[in-house]
Amino acid sequence: MSPELPSAARIIERDIRDALARGDGRPIVIGLCGAQGSGKSTAAAQVHAALTADGIRSVALSLDDFYLTSAERTALGEAVHSLLRTRGVPGTHDVALAMTMLDLLQSGEPVRLPCFDKTRDERATTAQWQVAPAGVQVILFEGWCVGARPQSDAALAEPVNALEAEQDRSGSWRRFVNDQLAGPYQRLFARLDRLVLLEAPGFEVVGAWRTEQEEGLRRETGNGVWAGMSDAEIHTFIQHYERLTRHILDEMPRRADLVITLDEKRAVIRAKHAAYI
Repeated sequence: MSPELPSAARIIERDIRDALARGDGRPIVIGLCGAQGSGKSTAAAQVHAALTADGIRSVALSLDDFYLTSAERTALGEAVHSLLRTRGVPGTHDVALAMTMLDLLQSGEPVRLPCFDKTRDERATTAQWQVAPAGVQVILFEGWCVGARPQSDAALAEPVNALEAEQDRSGSWRRFVNDQLAGPYQRLFARLDRLVLLEAPGFEVVGAWRTEQEEGLRRETGNGVWAGMSDAEIHTFIQHYERLTRHILDEMPRRADLVITLDEKRAVIRAKHAAYI
């Protein structure tokens, strides 16, 4: 019987330590991609804590914390497509703000980091932003589509689910999302020094994983004021992510610097570095 593999966080931590040892002393940016509910935020937090405990200055950033405000997404929905009111897909983030944060962190300055309150579907006030220390050595940048590449025009032709078939019949929403991914998001992702993928066994598990996330958010509120999404609402919500999640699972494993394959319970099945992929 083969020995149990270490957790995803431990594998990522070791990879980062190796990268630091080979580095030139400048801050390194680690991209961590994974489908909704795959555990990327938890892994990033665990790695950040482990590095910090060892005196390595690190910071964990989430692409989610750069969502456009509710008012900005409403305006985008009115100007381009109504589906853009829903946060998540490329085009619904403040990419310029994310680039600025990376610039400041890599300059060595202490930085106030934005955060997004999902219980209110709104960016938190600046008073609630955490401060990253000066001289950060490792920037962990996690998100469901971090490092993703755009699809071909041909791949956009047919809808992948009922949401696209019913609410994006012309394909204008998915073309806009793809254009955003091909433009400003590629400039952002070009800042990554290494790309790590938490590889889900398939999109089919995302619904269950996202439901668990929602239950966790309910527990965090603790006062019963925020009811969260119903199972039906979750089913609709994840359809916004389905096209790109399937695309990532199809193409990213061949080029990511580290691929950590998970089973449906998020246990690590295997880990492959680029040299062995």
